[in-house]
Amino acid sequence: DRMIHVDIPVVLKNANVVFNTDHLAFAGDLPVGINYMHLLANRFKELGTKGQIIGVFHGDAAYMTLNDKTYNTYRKVNTGNPYKDLIVQLIKQGVQIEECAVSMKSHGWVNEDLLPGVKVNTGAVGRLIQLTQEGYVQLQP
Repeated sequence: DRMIHVDIPVVLKNANVVFNTDHLAFAGDLPVGINYMHLLANRFKELGTKGQIIGVFHGDAAYMTLNDKTYNTYRKVNTGNPYKDLIVQLIKQGVQIEECAVSMKSHGWVNEDLLPGVKVNTGAVGRLIQLTQEGYVQLQP
């Protein structure tokens, strides 16, 4: 018998969102930002919302887009990138995943060190400014 009554229905016909993924935030072992991107992509599909979701990885979270070999070297493990399947799924959902060239340069990474489908931007801060000026809403989970 108990139900939720919605007082303010949210209907998004169009929405462009950029996730500023520069720090580590987890719910258990699941990265919060990656999870929110996935949930939002599903919600857009469910509601028929048009628009683009972009995840910009940089800073402390830059390593999440690395391929298994480079991830193992950087993190000093033998597990491979545990976020690989989540990133690949986001790309399949139409989320554009970007890595910061400044972060890459500081770690000595090159394009071949990234997961397939990850795009490289000139620099995350400039990219976030650009997307905000283009009307994207910035989220930083």
